[in-house]
Amino acid sequence: MKNSLFIKATLSEETERPPVWMMRQAGRFMPEYWEIKNKYSFLEMCKTPEIAADVTMLPVDLLGIDAAILFSDILVTGEAMGGKLSFEQGVGPKFSNPIENSRDVDALEVNCLDNLRYVADAIKVIQERLAKLGDKQIPLIGFAGAPFTVMSYLVEGGSSKDFKKTKLFMNNQPAVAHKLLEKIADVTVDYLNMQIAAGVNAIQIFDSWALALSWDDYKDFSHYYIKNIISRLNRVVPVISFCKGSSVFAPLMAEAKPDVVSIDWNADIRNVKQSLPQGMAIQGNLDPFVLYADKKVIKEKVLRIIERMRGEKGFIFNLGHGIMPDIPFDNVKYAVELIKEFRY
Repeated sequence: MKNSLFIKATLSEETERPPVWMMRQAGRFMPEYWEIKNKYSFLEMCKTPEIAADVTMLPVDLLGIDAAILFSDILVTGEAMGGKLSFEQGVGPKFSNPIENSRDVDALEVNCLDNLRYVADAIKVIQERLAKLGDKQIPLIGFAGAPFTVMSYLVEGGSSKDFKKTKLFMNNQPAVAHKLLEKIADVTVDYLNMQIAAGVNAIQIFDSWALALSWDDYKDFSHYYIKNIISRLNRVVPVISFCKGSSVFAPLMAEAKPDVVSIDWNADIRNVKQSLPQGMAIQGNLDPFVLYADKKVIKEKVLRIIERMRGEKGFIFNLGHGIMPDIPFDNVKYAVELIKEFRY
């Protein structure tokens, strides 16, 4: 992958243009995704290597992005540990056995890597397909959910607008919360190292709901565990750290020593980049809602970010969070083409 723009940027090497990929790039905004989704459940798609490979390859083939990301879900670790996971159309993920107390945490399994072998199998199939692209050198990004985000789903039993149960759990049972986070962190280390061994070219850690936390709670209940995970990874591939709330938490994120900090759209990307340690790259940070707009607006806002990063090594163009399901495919493709045509 020495010629990959994405890998060069993660290592803060000079590139002629920013590489681009987009969170949730293989998803519901694509008609081709629905052709597959209408035949299988979401978990069947994740757990069948050939199908996971089909979906992973969609944005490579249809958008021409610079990196693929494994088709899976951040909650597969929670399921492997013993969470009873399902996905309901229009509702999202559900755990039917939410965590409430120390006894529930004790019942969770840590030596559960065998329950996640289907992910390693999918990685091998995807890499076989990417290899057929020849000189294009499209790297594959593996990923996992950060402990706090996974914990929030396990405690809430699904998605939440206010994280009330999670915050009560943290405040009233802090020792139990830390015991749960430690278990999730241990599984996450094993899981990510398995992905690296299976052949991914980079890793991203998603802390999707960190923005719900205060500074001190982020430090104690999120950052501490992400730092622990990153320190235990087999660092033969670049590591990206993302959280919603990164415009606030970037200084702490950098202390965990990822190769790349991925930021939401609330901060000035150049200011954040210049606040990071020398040689640490940055990823982001277009507001995904821009992609609903007219193409002249998309062009203006995409190019504004790229121009803002002119002269800075180590920049990957991405969104501040994932693509929404009803964003027009043509708008996403237009944004990708704009970036790929750009030259510094």
